[in-house]
Amino acid sequence: MNLLTEEVIGGAIEVHRILGPGLLESFYEEALCLELKERGLSFVRQPPHAILYKGTLLGEARPDLLVEGRLLVELKASTGYSPVHMAQLLSYLRATRLTVGLLINFNVRMLREGLRRVVNSAPSFATGEAD
Repeated sequence: MNLLTEEVIGGAIEVHRILGPGLLESFYEEALCLELKERGLSFVRQPPHAILYKGTLLGEARPDLLVEGRLLVELKASTGYSPVHMAQLLSYLRATRLTVGLLINFNVRMLREGLRRVVNSAPSFATGEAD
């Protein structure tokens, strides 16, 4: 998993190096997808994942990217981090039952200031029950 996260981070650094901060999130998503494709990584954009509550479907969560079927990537283009950004990624990790995610904020001077690697250690709520 470390090699995969390093590869995605490398792609994000390249995107940030070329585009810099200040654009809409959608531009960074498109550019990062091009980088991932160049690096031979498979990914799905905004894959739907069911959110259930006590067996009732509430709707779908759509994280920005699912890379190689095992790494969630949530992109931002905002000033700083809000605790809700981290909560959103953790919720997506629980919903997908995945362990590792990257939160990447492109609206920073140096991309390393906008990178967070998140590990999910909480139970899943994908079925509405703790595992």
